Amino acid sequence: MRIIDHFIAGSAGAAGGREGEVFDPNTGQVQAKVKLGTPAVLEAAVAAAQAAQPAWAATNPQRRARVMFNFKALVEKHMDELAHMLSSEHGKVIADSKGDIQRGLEVIEFACGIPHLLKGEYTQGAGPGIDVYSMRQPLGIGAGITPFNFPAMIPLWMSGVAIACGNAFILKPSERDPSVPVRLAELFREAGLPEGILQVVHGDKEMVDAILDHPAISAVSFVGSSDIAHYVYSRGVAAGKRVQAMGGAKNHGVVMPDADLDQVVADLSGAAFGSAGERCMALPVVVPVGDKTADALREKLIPAIEALRVGVSTDAEAHYGPVVNAAHKQRVENWIQTGVDEGAELVVDGRGFQLQGHEQGFFIGPSLFDRVTPDMQSYKEEIFGPVLQIVRAPDFETALRLPSDHQYGNGVAIFTRNGHAAREFASRANVGMVGINVPIPVPVAYHSFGGWKRSAFGDHNQHGMEGIRFWTKVKTITQRWPDGSTDGGNAFIIPTMG
Repeated sequence: MRIIDHFIAGSAGAAGGREGEVFDPNTGQVQAKVKLGTPAVLEAAVAAAQAAQPAWAATNPQRRARVMFNFKALVEKHMDELAHMLSSEHGKVIADSKGDIQRGLEVIEFACGIPHLLKGEYTQGAGPGIDVYSMRQPLGIGAGITPFNFPAMIPLWMSGVAIACGNAFILKPSERDPSVPVRLAELFREAGLPEGILQVVHGDKEMVDAILDHPAISAVSFVGSSDIAHYVYSRGVAAGKRVQAMGGAKNHGVVMPDADLDQVVADLSGAAFGSAGERCMALPVVVPVGDKTADALREKLIPAIEALRVGVSTDAEAHYGPVVNAAHKQRVENWIQTGVDEGAELVVDGRGFQLQGHEQGFFIGPSLFDRVTPDMQSYKEEIFGPVLQIVRAPDFETALRLPSDHQYGNGVAIFTRNGHAAREFASRANVGMVGINVPIPVPVAYHSFGGWKRSAFGDHNQHGMEGIRFWTKVKTITQRWPDGSTDGGNAFIIPTMG
């Protein structure tokens, strides 16, 4: 059976140790084993990073950018290979896997501009004969702990910016679908990245704790569930690290009475059910304003949902594929039952779905709930599956309060033709990312990604200039070149620039 190894200093890690199972979600069968590393494996990766990072930091930004350009070209060349590899372990359809990779590449494109992005500030004549300037320098060694749902995009979000800034980077991807991150590390090495600058270590909580506790790792970036994000943030900060930890989400889509319902239904179909709902930027809650809007939306949603095609990852006609594993399938189905028990109306039931010829695969049909209320646990928590909930609101203010008061604050959208309503909503929503007639408001790579409340812990967002700030530290220099004509009479007085 295929063994997925660590990638340390350009080669495999140590032999032996525990192993985890990697499934093919389409068949339900184990297709590979992944090595689960120990603190000793991390120690080897840190040692290699410490040996390589000073020279990489001293490499001028143009040359670091060239590696990024080379890497981008290689990923594009291997796009089909990477997409099929990703789909075989995650379950998302090939087109969605290519989108996963492309979204990550857009951050690599942003990182290609690192010579400009690292420029500091300069003030000539800040005081008599005094100039002041600043520079951004790398932190040293950074680490990323990434989730199963975007095994290409999120590792590239983190590693691309961190490495371009001059850091070494240690990636711990999800053990559920680890092959693509290793292949990306191989392509980075082929692109000219020195050994030791990007390394991949696999593992579970033992490896996560080792990363959070290691004194040589200066910063950690994490994406996953909110409870674990809070744990990562708390333990990492207690160890003196800089930490950004992105958590869960329960994104809402508010539908105003003037919205184009046909467009809304098309948008919701993709945003709620694409990638089997396994996206932190999925749109699992729709909030129609007024019963008339809700009834009309429901009438259009039912046939659209029933027409969705669930298929294997390689089915070009499928809208989405299986969820990642059997445990997650059971978790989603349990949440559907919870919604029923709480009194929500299950309009379309996706449980019990089986794909002919793939009866052991981890497939779930699309589900639709109506008359969900804010006191229900199935509304409060993240389901992370192909389930859409309708929460009816009598008016705009109620619709605005629902996402604003929710424990998660990742993304939100409003569908309307009314510019004033859209402007009010964007300004007042207590949520980190807002879409106006955009169902999945993931910012472009040169802006930044991040939510509020329990969707994010830490002061910096992912990628964009926020990413540059996270992966660097500022040094400010105040300089003077005396001409020998002044005395030192005021040497004991606090200097001013008057």
